[in-house]
Amino acid sequence: MPANPKVILEDLLKHLGFEVTIEEHQLEEGPLLEIKTDDPGRLIGRKGQTLVALQYVTNRMIFQADQTAPKVLIDVANYRTQAREELIAKAKEAAEKVRRWGDIVELEPLNGFDRFIVHNALKDDATVETRSVEVEGTTKKAILLRPKT
Repeated sequence: MPANPKVILEDLLKHLGFEVTIEEHQLEEGPLLEIKTDDPGRLIGRKGQTLVALQYVTNRMIFQADQTAPKVLIDVANYRTQAREELIAKAKEAAEKVRRWGDIVELEPLNGFDRFIVHNALKDDATVETRSVEVEGTTKKAILLRPKT
């Protein structure tokens, strides 16, 4: 039986003591579950860390129920949407510097989800290529932008 991501997330949050409403949207990256709550800060956490963990656990539960189900994105109070727009703007600004000066530009270390956003935002740019590189002392990776040759 196919997994219902919305029901899985609702049950998880109910067990954690949260009263929420969840809206489901379809994005090009996959399904988005948007959580509406009176206490968004507790679900977002410091720098979005709680939200990242919630998304990870939810996707693991979905995978346990249905291994063919797509991964879902989770957002609370438009936190991810705003952060995503800022990250895309930063990536495009860096790409413009690469085009203008021909230099390599390195973005700060990012988690996997944020790197996916940057790579996806610049994948159709014919003049700039992106590559993730290890950063010592952290589990995050940085993205290098350089002119395509």
